[in-house]
Formats: sequence, structure tokens, C-alpha cells
Amino acid sequence: MFQDINAVIFDLDGTLVDSMWMWRDIDIEFLSKYGIEFPDNLQSEIEGMSFSETAIYFKTRFALKLTIEEIKTEWNQMAWEKYMTQVPLKTGAFKLLQFLRDNQIKAGIATSNSRELVDLVIDKLNVKEYFSSIRTSCEVEKGKPAPDIYLLVANDLKVSADKCLVFEDVIQGIMAGKNAGMKVCAVYDHFTREDNHKKQELADYYIESFIELF
Repeated sequence: MFQDINAVIFDLDGTLVDSMWMWRDIDIEFLSKYGIEFPDNLQSEIEGMSFSETAIYFKTRFALKLTIEEIKTEWNQMAWEKYMTQVPLKTGAFKLLQFLRDNQIKAGIATSNSRELVDLVIDKLNVKEYFSSIRTSCEVEKGKPAPDIYLLVANDLKVSADKCLVFEDVIQGIMAGKNAGMKVCAVYDHFTREDNHKKQELADYYIESFIELF
């Protein structure tokens, strides 16, 4: 899998850290606060969107009187304690980061999450030093499945797309990596288990856990 690969780019939530479960809870709690019932199709509608794009979607779909910044601030506040105390690295992720460093393969993060929460969780998990580029989709024109975020990180790392390997847990993210011209390894996550077959069809590789790589 790592032959002819000079950089590995990770999605964060559901791929590098086990956190997807909490965002559904946050969305339910947030909407409930404003008297809105959680729609069954919400998660599939917002998958891949940047933090800002998601806030715009919520404001429009649910006719919220909050500003975009107020929505994002509220989400950050709701997620902060969970990221501090309840979100671990995925099994085998730390071993993979050590392997990449030992083999002079650059590593980056390309996430749809907010910068505040990304910095919080990678500092808390003591892995910041392993990444030469950390970017969020709010820094590019379009979120996943557009390739923008992956191309930005590759540019930071000074590695051509065909020498990059992406790890992703959701369909929109896998498509973003492929649209960027990169190899993609789909990663199992309990939250998106119903999409496993489609993920395996789209990606170049598939793993249940990073442990399988060693």
C-alpha cells in the first residue's frame, strides 16, 4: 500500500479519531434546543460539507435566526468537552503515525471539522508533531467531495497527488481523494457501516482497522 507513496493524508473524524458518534448527538441536541426534530436524512445531506458549509445548510434548512458564526460557536462549545474527554485515536493510528515518521513519509490532515476542535483533539492526543500540514475545508472554496482540501494539503507537503495516499471513512471523503487523483484507503467506522460496500467499491483499499497494516 505504501509503495511509491511520499505522503499520507488523513481525514480526522471517523478516520483518525473515533468521534462520529458524538456529532449525531450534538445535532439532535442543537436542533431540539430550537424546537426542531432531527430529520432522518440529515447526516447524509451534510456528509463532506465543511464546518461553515454545514452551518449555512442548517441556517437555511431550519430557518435559524442565528448567524453563521453563532451556529459554529455553539457547535464548538457543545463538542469541546467531548473532544477533551471522550474522543480517542482509532486503534492502530498511533502506530501508523510512528511508521510514517520512521519511513520518512510525510503526513497531513484534511478535515471538514473546525480548526478550533482539530487543534484541541490533536494536542490532547499528543500527535500534532507527526503532521506537517493540518487544513480544514473552511480554508478552501468547496468541501468534500471536491478535491480542494486534499490538493491544498498535498501542496503544503510539496508532494504530487499521484504520490499521496488518503485515509477516509465516508463516501464523500473517498470521492474527494479520488477526485484529487490520489490513492484512497477506506477505513471502517461503526457510524457509516451501512456504506461499507459502496466505500469498498470507490476506494483502492479497505481496512477494518489500522492494525491490519502491520
